[in-house]
Amino acid sequence: MKRLIMKQNIWATLSIAALLIFGSCSKDFLNTRPVGRVLEVNYYQTQDQAFEALVSVYDVLQWNDQYGFSMFRLLQSVASDETHAGGSDASDQPSWVAYDNFTLSPNLGPQRGFWRKCYKGIYRANLYLEKIEGIDDASESFKARTTGEAKFLRAKFYFDLVRLFGNVPYIDHTLGASEYYTVEQVGPALIFPLIISDLEDAIAALPSSVSSNEIGRVTKGAAQSLLARAYLFQNDASKMSEVAALSESVIQSGEYALLSSFGEIWTRDGEWSSESVFEITYSENSSSDWGSFGWGGGEGNVGVQFVGMRDYNGPIFATGWGFCPVSTELEAAMDGDPRYGHTIIDVANLPGSEYTPGYQNTGYFMRKYAPIASSVAPDGDPALNWGNNVREIRYSDVLLMAAEGLVRSGGSEGTARAYVNQVRNRVGLPAITSSGSQLLDDIYTERRLELACEGHRFFDLIRTGQAESVLSSKGFSASTHTYLPIPQQEIDASQDVLTQNPGY
Repeated sequence: MKRLIMKQNIWATLSIAALLIFGSCSKDFLNTRPVGRVLEVNYYQTQDQAFEALVSVYDVLQWNDQYGFSMFRLLQSVASDETHAGGSDASDQPSWVAYDNFTLSPNLGPQRGFWRKCYKGIYRANLYLEKIEGIDDASESFKARTTGEAKFLRAKFYFDLVRLFGNVPYIDHTLGASEYYTVEQVGPALIFPLIISDLEDAIAALPSSVSSNEIGRVTKGAAQSLLARAYLFQNDASKMSEVAALSESVIQSGEYALLSSFGEIWTRDGEWSSESVFEITYSENSSSDWGSFGWGGGEGNVGVQFVGMRDYNGPIFATGWGFCPVSTELEAAMDGDPRYGHTIIDVANLPGSEYTPGYQNTGYFMRKYAPIASSVAPDGDPALNWGNNVREIRYSDVLLMAAEGLVRSGGSEGTARAYVNQVRNRVGLPAITSSGSQLLDDIYTERRLELACEGHRFFDLIRTGQAESVLSSKGFSASTHTYLPIPQQEIDASQDVLTQNPGY
């Protein structure tokens, strides 16, 4: 029984008589909707089947419902000083509250959902990488490109895991039965080489752009940007020149540009715009209800429902569930910034609006992913069918990574300032003229304001060593809370393969 539990929880679909059950997405290229189930032994025979299998790897990116609600970006904002947990009361989502005030335990917190999602994605990517070369029907160009995509996705799942947990099982192939209890749990020093290798392979294999009917597929620029982000998170001074070089390759590619209006980014027209290096795609057309959500999560972005105001009645917005109320600290930091109104909803300045204050209410809410009344899905449960894409990598983030990499590697400060000033000029802010340590501080401040409520702040605080000083009032201790606890259910099922992170 333990073996079965372990396979279901940590390595998800490793058992099996292996049924491939593919999720589907209904925007652009992600609209493959396989019918029925096909045994793995009879699958991976044609290029079309391989493409459906690739879609199933992408599909995991959407998942927000593993062992409760586990929205990656929203929960990183909760862990930071940007938002609180919120909801109706403290018992609404206890795992969110535990992450907010750092009362995490091996049995309480969002860790089990993150763990399961990432390892399911890794399993699907590993399976794809093992099968694709044996498909005689597939062209060499198809094999090369889709292998690059699968490696990008595996790297993305491992990067999330290593940032969240630090010490995780290293699984670079589908496991045989004899391997279930011999998998090695390793630290970041051994996980990052796999991430880097996968992304370097992806960069070499992926196209610089995609056609209109392939929007949603990974590009070379996305792989370069994710690799720059991985190097940046490692916080190794010797790698900052790599951060700059990778980011500048994206900048110089000519494939991306800032939109003239910051607010347009968060509209439907702003999805997959020139500013989007990579997005996680959702759809309002899947007609999901609570019955289907329980086993597949649907194709909608339920996170949008989470951040809306509870029982809201008024113009522009639709009602939500009151999670992630914006902190007074972030509100004060953004006061007077032109991006304020596109980042924060100040209910006091919404004429004719009413809502029910929930837990940790501040009167401020997330604007970037707020539920808009005109975008309510036509079918299914509205709460489960929001079509708002998540902006996973924005061009402004690439500009700021390039600036930081240049400054920290001793590169051109003038070029670094120019990149920061592109971001500032877009919203009408004056150019910065700083240098040295002040320039680096200005870059960090610009990241905080430009990328607010997008899930970057917590990891930025961790990698720059500022987390304890900024978050200590919330209960954060660097010796314990740099990483989440390993889910206790996984430890119990692993027969001593897994060990708990320090402090838990």
